[in-house]
Amino acid sequence: MAETNLTIDGEVETRLTLSRADMAALPDELLVPDVSQIEPRRQGRAVQLNALLDRVAPAATATHLTLHASTDDFAASIPLDAVRGSGLLIFEIDGEAVHATQGGPYRFLIPNAAACQTAELDACANVKFLDRIELTAGKGRDTR
Repeated sequence: MAETNLTIDGEVETRLTLSRADMAALPDELLVPDVSQIEPRRQGRAVQLNALLDRVAPAATATHLTLHASTDDFAASIPLDAVRGSGLLIFEIDGEAVHATQGGPYRFLIPNAAACQTAELDACANVKFLDRIELTAGKGRDTR
């Protein structure tokens, strides 16, 4: 079975499509080898959101990050500045692709997010089945 790539597009200088192997090949200082050290209820290896943003160069007009999960047609749009330094993208668990039963192909994680529907950065923005990150000028699609 072919693995799903992650696309980052929208209000960016350079659209980017990454595979799990591309993420695993990033320098160690851009990766989090064990997210359970940050968020004990989660597991896996992750890349820092900042590392991905550096590669796409968000446009000056980008104010929000819209996380899309085409599997269940879910989307969450959150303020870019609020997650720029803390957001993580889990791309593998135990050295393997994140399985659909674990919320794969990719999972977005905001450490210490508020309970669902209590703030813009709530636990519902910890999007599972993630396959696209869209930077938008203003709030984007949000089905929470």
